[in-house]
Amino acid sequence: MDKLIDKLVDTRWFMKIVALILALFLFDSVYDSDKELKDINVPGQQDSDVVEDVPVKSYYDTENLVVTGIPDTVDLNIEGPKSHLEPAKKQQNFEVYVDLTNAEIGSQRVEFKIRDISDKLDVTINPQYADVTVHEKVTQEFKVDAEFNKSLLGEGYSAEAATAEPKTVKITGAKEVIDRISFVKATLDVRGPITETITDEATVRVLDREMNKLDVIVEPQVIQVTVPVKQLSKTVPVTIVRKGDPQEGVTINSIELDVNEASITGREEILNETESVRVEVDVSKIEKDTVLTLPVIIPNGISAVDPKTVKASVDISTEENANKEEESTEEPSEETQAQEQEETRTFSSLPINIAGLAEEYEAILKNPASGRTSITVTGKNSTVQNLKAEDFNIYLSLADLGEGEHEVPINVDGPSGVDIKPAAGNATISITQKEET
Repeated sequence: MDKLIDKLVDTRWFMKIVALILALFLFDSVYDSDKELKDINVPGQQDSDVVEDVPVKSYYDTENLVVTGIPDTVDLNIEGPKSHLEPAKKQQNFEVYVDLTNAEIGSQRVEFKIRDISDKLDVTINPQYADVTVHEKVTQEFKVDAEFNKSLLGEGYSAEAATAEPKTVKITGAKEVIDRISFVKATLDVRGPITETITDEATVRVLDREMNKLDVIVEPQVIQVTVPVKQLSKTVPVTIVRKGDPQEGVTINSIELDVNEASITGREEILNETESVRVEVDVSKIEKDTVLTLPVIIPNGISAVDPKTVKASVDISTEENANKEEESTEEPSEETQAQEQEETRTFSSLPINIAGLAEEYEAILKNPASGRTSITVTGKNSTVQNLKAEDFNIYLSLADLGEGEHEVPINVDGPSGVDIKPAAGNATISITQKEET
């Protein structure tokens, strides 16, 4: 057996066969067809794509300059090996920019550039250029005009001027733009109806003469706006209106109310026109002394009245009672009876005069702001019917009063034999020093 092996080893063909087998084993252990294909970078495997809305960064002296005309984004057309294109598109770790570090004030064309992207990719920026203007940067302080929609006020309410807090804002922008500022407004955006004082946030808007919004920086951008709201009211006399005729044998001696004034609420223009409210007494149904609870009747446009009802005390006399008087008493004629009846009459919108004011002062009537008031006159029928507005002098005595706001009694001079009551007991007046001329 050993001799046979020795002969085979000495044979040339045997050694060739063994060498071939060993070579096959070695090739199989090293060669991987799939791996070989993966490791080969096939030239010419190119691709292209569009990357949209890539942010643009600008470099310039932001402390002293403002640049306009640079778009916020651009689009990129990218071509190159897919192995480089795909990561660039997904990661977008490149930067598109314009360099204005050495730019001078004025208009110029600048080119968009890109950096931090593979040099194996070809990039086209769309647009390639931008027409920009470099301006001098200016910061100025402006007063804010606070406002709101007055149509949102509830009926019977008024508002004073809206106020802003802070009252001024700092506005930064190009000098040419700052010079165009005509309005700085903060409009309160609320829902109606508004029936109380409101405070809310409002955004500051900067506008030119044509009410176009200007591209500026506002600090602060949002401020507080307050609108003081109050209910419109007025005090007026309550007048008595007799309806119907007294029954036969009944004489109405007097009608007196437990409340002679009422507070009314409504729109300002209606309040200015309203000088009184009324109660209606149907004298045709009254047979004896009585107390009636009657509604206070208000004109159209008045939204509320306080009180809503009043008590009317009606004093009468009848023929039966008259016959019980002493026989020696002469019965008054019908004309005399009519003259002895009491009547209440209202004189409206009478001027309030000022008396006793020192020469160095001037006075402004704040309440009633119209400078007029009403009076209620009660007296005998024959006297009251002949009265005229000119018979009365309504005045405020300002003697010994100095500068400031004062509550002053309303005085009325008039004919004797009647009871006169002004609609309001006091007036508010503001006294100031006269300006030297």
